[in-house]
Amino acid sequence: MRIVVDLTRCQSYGQCVFLAPKVFRFHSEEALEYDYTPDDQMREQVRWAAAACPVQAITLDYQDEQSETVSHSESVGDKI
Repeated sequence: MRIVVDLTRCQSYGQCVFLAPKVFRFHSEEALEYDYTPDDQMREQVRWAAAACPVQAITLDYQDEQSETVSHSESVGDKI
């Protein structure tokens, strides 16, 4: 899995940091940093984080599978 974040869209809401703190983090107060290629063990948390992004700034690319953009319409509440 590879993560791409459109930092021009990111508004630093922090939903990704809350849902996948081992992958996403803030540097200083608003600059998002993230692991571009997290371990497969983090896959589910990363999917949740991407789905929770209010501005849909996170794109997930599965190198062995077809590219996938997790849309905001994939409701986080459905699985909680």
